[in-house]
Amino acid sequence: MGLYRENGQRITKAAFPSVALTDPPRRITENVYQTEPYGRGDGLPEGSRRHLLYEAGDVVPQSVIDRLFTAATIATLTPATGPAAGGTTVIITGTAFDGVSAVNFGATAGTELKVVSATELRVKTPVGAAGAVNIVLVDDAGNVTKTSGFTYTA
Repeated sequence: MGLYRENGQRITKAAFPSVALTDPPRRITENVYQTEPYGRGDGLPEGSRRHLLYEAGDVVPQSVIDRLFTAATIATLTPATGPAAGGTTVIITGTAFDGVSAVNFGATAGTELKVVSATELRVKTPVGAAGAVNIVLVDDAGNVTKTSGFTYTA
């Protein structure tokens, strides 16, 4: 008994043909469901179906889990300017907003964040200094930045 290569040469434990992976396996600890719309719809969860994606105990590579979380994208900000006093409601359109938990204007978080759908969110601007600031969506799949995305006016 033993392990052998195709050519008949015995394989020792120290010479077992394998490499360490940088993609560690993860054991799922509770049932995970995925929601999908029945049709094209408006991107809202109504009219959706839910199905079991992973059962507790399943073992899945980390890279497979990572692919389940799509990073958000920013398409437009309306309006793209507002007073330094803050309080402007900004509508941001893009994709994959369901994981966004905050919107930063420069280093300061916006207020009253509302994720309207996977493609639209609304947030009020905080107080800021006159000039352009980066918009940063804090997203569970990785932060997304729109350089000089909003300009405060004096």
